Amino acid sequence: MNASIALRNIIKPLVSPAVFDFWASKLVANASWQTPLATVVERRVEARDSVTLVLRPNGHFQGFSPGQHINVTVDVAGVRQTRSYSLTGVPNKSRLLSITVKRIAGGKMSAELCQRLRVGDVVEIGQAYGEMTIPADYQGNWLLLAAGSGITPLMSIVRALTQQDLHHSVTLVYWGRTRADFCFFQELRALSASQPRFHVQFVLTREPEPLPDDVQGRPSLALLESLLPDMATQRTYACGSAGFVETVRDLLSDRVESFSSEAFTPLTIPFTDAGTVSVRLTKSQRTLELPVGKTILQGLEEAGVMPASGCRRGICNTCACGKGSGVTENVLSGDVSAEPASALRICISAARSDIALDL
Repeated sequence: MNASIALRNIIKPLVSPAVFDFWASKLVANASWQTPLATVVERRVEARDSVTLVLRPNGHFQGFSPGQHINVTVDVAGVRQTRSYSLTGVPNKSRLLSITVKRIAGGKMSAELCQRLRVGDVVEIGQAYGEMTIPADYQGNWLLLAAGSGITPLMSIVRALTQQDLHHSVTLVYWGRTRADFCFFQELRALSASQPRFHVQFVLTREPEPLPDDVQGRPSLALLESLLPDMATQRTYACGSAGFVETVRDLLSDRVESFSSEAFTPLTIPFTDAGTVSVRLTKSQRTLELPVGKTILQGLEEAGVMPASGCRRGICNTCACGKGSGVTENVLSGDVSAEPASALRICISAARSDIALDL
């Protein structure tokens, strides 16, 4: 066993992590007893309203695979805010991480990261998660479909793939509103010029001054077939808004070798149910009336209760809590359960009866 780990285990009963973190941070900015923290070491504008932050994590961060995400937590006006961001770099000897954040109108977290966070600031991070990564045994063709901020996890995959000796093709089709909205534009063009097996196609949807050779339009089978005559051989990853992901899934899922996707915005669930249910929070000893037509997380937040959350898409499990009783529905799959649960993901669950939660 590592000597520092052995010593930590011996003195653990005598140490308050919060007290240790407070005093340790006076000596080393991102020091902590057990919490992964990261120091901002570089900040650069990536595109309009988008900023890349390069982070140096402390020793509690366990590493990542291209395509994964981390939760980032900062204080915004005295309130802790947590959101999920994709890692845009690749694992490296320096252990540096990078995330690329797009400022969202009205978004408190994105404004904090894009406008106010500076080199030297420290943020709390979570361990990496996400399954849309590069399989170790796959040696075939890749089709990567990105829209808007959906480029971020796919950029990590592009960088990882193009650092290898490519024997098969990698095609990235990247939709953006205008030319100024494309992140990594020059890097992607340079990679395409230097890597014969890597191809990138930028597609504009709202460019006010298009050039003669610009490709414009929403996702369509005709566009994709023009780029990829051998579509059946493509392992396909898609990332973007829920609407984008559903559109390309409908177009391609039965035409390509495989299809995987991640949506950066929760699906809009067409609830028709009216009324409320009683939600009992057993730890805080509160009882609330929440609307049936929203996820439990949405209802709690609107009632002034702010549980820990991250991706808000049912992936990171940050919001998971115990359910003691009641009927809930997974709003993505439609599955209904009346059984107690140790880890109910409240960001994608709706109450279908009175329920009790370990909050």
